Amino acid sequence: MSHDDVKTELSPRREDEAQAPAFMVSVAAGPDAGKNVLVDMHSPSATLVGKSAASQLPLVDPTVSRRHASLEVAGSALRVRDLGSTNGTRVNGVRVAEAFLVGGETLDVGSTTLVVERRAVAAQKLSAAVSFGRMVGASTPMRRLYPLLEKLAASSLPVLVEGETGTGKELLAEALHENGPRRLGPFVVLDCATVPASHAEAALFGQAGTDNAGVFGQAHDGTLLLDEVGELSPALQGKLLRAIERGEVARVGEDRVTKFDVRVIATSRRDIEKEVEQGRFREDLFYRLAVGRVELPPLRSRTGDVKLLAEFFWKRLGATDRPLPPELVRKLEGYGWPGNVRELSNAIARRYALGDSDLDDDLAGGHGGAPDDAFQWVIDRDLAYTTARDLVQAEFERAYVTHVLGQHNGNVSRAAAASGLGRRYFQILRARQR
Repeated sequence: MSHDDVKTELSPRREDEAQAPAFMVSVAAGPDAGKNVLVDMHSPSATLVGKSAASQLPLVDPTVSRRHASLEVAGSALRVRDLGSTNGTRVNGVRVAEAFLVGGETLDVGSTTLVVERRAVAAQKLSAAVSFGRMVGASTPMRRLYPLLEKLAASSLPVLVEGETGTGKELLAEALHENGPRRLGPFVVLDCATVPASHAEAALFGQAGTDNAGVFGQAHDGTLLLDEVGELSPALQGKLLRAIERGEVARVGEDRVTKFDVRVIATSRRDIEKEVEQGRFREDLFYRLAVGRVELPPLRSRTGDVKLLAEFFWKRLGATDRPLPPELVRKLEGYGWPGNVRELSNAIARRYALGDSDLDDDLAGGHGGAPDDAFQWVIDRDLAYTTARDLVQAEFERAYVTHVLGQHNGNVSRAAAASGLGRRYFQILRARQR
């Protein structure tokens, strides 16, 4: 099933209202008195309030956290969420984790008082697109994102993609590359979460006296994806920052520098700004990577997309002659999907391959953990933790890639789709096994 098929089968909801709800949030008391921000439904992500310069309402109040609270229009209300702040968020004096405001309330963050006023703005039509690259979604949060993604794809700006596990961060990075000016260049991935710390610098910059050019050298004239960049050590973060700023690297053990022309896209399932606040991630590197910033919404907030995606995965696997059972679709829509789109893709692939199986139990929360003896052969070898972990990771990747390729008769595109991974990323996993 192609994306053109998706476009013809699904028509986005029409936005007929002449006006849309909006809220003016103004600083009434505190060091930043007079500042304000308009929150409306057209923003591709939530409006952030905090000390971070990346916030849409930046505050200098020392009692305010870096990422203190988020604001977004939800229906006809203003949704306020505390983001784990130190001193809390209060609505009309009551501390809240989440609240829905209608206008007229006071909002206290730290020692700063905000007032919320209801406004109305001219309604803008949401994007008519239901996909970007191989990412599919027709929900309001996704359709708000598409115009931003199109602009980012057309540039060579660094981009930081954040979101929960399984939301499609790697797939988005691949789509930005394939729809941008560097599409004919290489797309290189470094999984920062799995590369051993002792080899990370050589993996990034290369090793003198070897044919290892490092991922920066490999990605010249193309795109480099730093997957889970928050896993890099602080020392390596500093070297990464210098490389990006100067556009040059020196191989480990070598003084001579080599110029490169690479677009950097970084992903993280962590809250990178919280990592900055807690001293685990360099602030200057954060700002260097987050020139363009995208936060992918979790599947549970993408109303309507579970059914759309389930049918898309089902047909892409080849089930064009039989629709998904309606009762299964209802169960899919009633499940919380903690693993997001990847979990849904895997569930559909399992149903396609096995028919009526354990899927109903899985949707009821019956996922079983791996038995202890699955790892005992590694544990019994008394290896260092990182060595044992890497061995298990490598064995899992080998077994998984072999299995899913076998399920799809060696077809890489179908195997990647069933895995919930980008095609290029799957090919990288496959190449490791060789």
